[in-house]
Amino acid sequence: MIKDEDALRAVHVIGGGLAGSEAAWALAVRGVPVVLHEMRPVRGTEAHQTDRLGELVCSNSLRSDDPETNAVGVLHAELRACGSLIMQAADAHQVPAGGALAVDREAFAAAVTQALASHPLIEIRREEVAGLPDPSWDSVIVATGPLTSPDLAAAVGALTGEDQLAFFDAIAPIVHFDSIDMSRAWMQSRYDKAGPGGTGADYLNCPMDKAQYEAFVDALITGEKVSFKDWEASTPYFDGCLPVEVMAERGRETLRHGPMKPVGLTNPHQPDIKAHAIVQLRQDNAFGTLWNLVGFQTKLKHAEQVRVFRMIPGLEKAEFARLGGLHRNTYLNSPRLLDATLRLKSETRLRFAGQITGCEGYVESAAIGHLAGRFAAAERLGRVAVPPPPTTAMGALLGHITGGHIAESEAEAASGKPRAFQPMNVNFGLFPPIVAPKVDKDGRRFKGTEKTVEKKRAMAHRARADLAAWNAAEAGTD
Repeated sequence: MIKDEDALRAVHVIGGGLAGSEAAWALAVRGVPVVLHEMRPVRGTEAHQTDRLGELVCSNSLRSDDPETNAVGVLHAELRACGSLIMQAADAHQVPAGGALAVDREAFAAAVTQALASHPLIEIRREEVAGLPDPSWDSVIVATGPLTSPDLAAAVGALTGEDQLAFFDAIAPIVHFDSIDMSRAWMQSRYDKAGPGGTGADYLNCPMDKAQYEAFVDALITGEKVSFKDWEASTPYFDGCLPVEVMAERGRETLRHGPMKPVGLTNPHQPDIKAHAIVQLRQDNAFGTLWNLVGFQTKLKHAEQVRVFRMIPGLEKAEFARLGGLHRNTYLNSPRLLDATLRLKSETRLRFAGQITGCEGYVESAAIGHLAGRFAAAERLGRVAVPPPPTTAMGALLGHITGGHIAESEAEAASGKPRAFQPMNVNFGLFPPIVAPKVDKDGRRFKGTEKTVEKKRAMAHRARADLAAWNAAEAGTD
């Protein structure tokens, strides 16, 4: 229990998942008192089984632990370097999983709970925060995750505008640009229409002949799908986010008259042949390294998505930064609503962290929780909250959430079909580009996949150095 004199300057953290737990720890180790509010067991959720903090509700894997060529592994290394509670608990309770970091989930959650409960600057209150936080709380981190309680979600929606809070997450696959075969694909907007901020060549187009289209439709219809979880089943499809396979099931020509319509486009590789159908991809980040398949939200299982979507001409060797999905979720339109330190622009006493900000994954949630806690601590201590460099994994992820995603233009917003912000796992496509070595130490030129590996390694090394400098700068203020 924190002392009475500390309670008035405590930062309130709402939610005891990975993001909230990490935020509370980041605050406390910097000498800032914390009140951590967790509604379990007073009010349960459809997914949680216990009242422990940091409970892993799905997989027990924190994914790849490779810090050299995997962006998730880079994020692991950065969190370790920052003194992350989540990484400390994961490392202490690791179970064999090859190159992945998997944990004994019960021991992991118990360790997180014990660490937070025993810290003298952390008070844990088992209660639901219904509606907006008490006005007397001048610094609050909302880390309530994808299953935010209905009352709090309604209050946030009322504060930000209902259209700025998503409750159904329709995700289209995203492809790394450098894995697309541009000898088959080409750049062109439909009817060469430039639009606001465009050039008339703003979409990447992949053509299909009739046989390819028919085979693709068959694969979509017969492909193995993911079933809705119990808490998702009551959330119906709506026409704006129909899965591509549901569209295919409604009629074999449906896709040709929907997201795959071939009109207004001419293939420069075969200008005399009219495509039967065309798949379009749209730039997804400011760097142009990631492109999403337009209208291709899906419930296909991940392995099926890779198999089926590589049937698209030009995507035969596609590498996916994110695969598609469709599930119930609660997340903000963060690029519009949050500033660079995760504060709500319209009410800066409120910060948001974790999946509600639009990140996906255990480690990503913990990373954004760590940043929110670190930013709130800096404010409380009278310092300037400095975001991590965009060249780091944490900085790249933060950049996606607060501005790296390409926001819709005014014309798109007015059309009723604005460009939607969607959650993302950390991946190298979010990092600023880098010029990687072209030859090894003996002067041999890298070929094929070697070039990709060396580029990832160069990004990882740059991230490590820049993260160390950022940490050192904060330490220098103590």
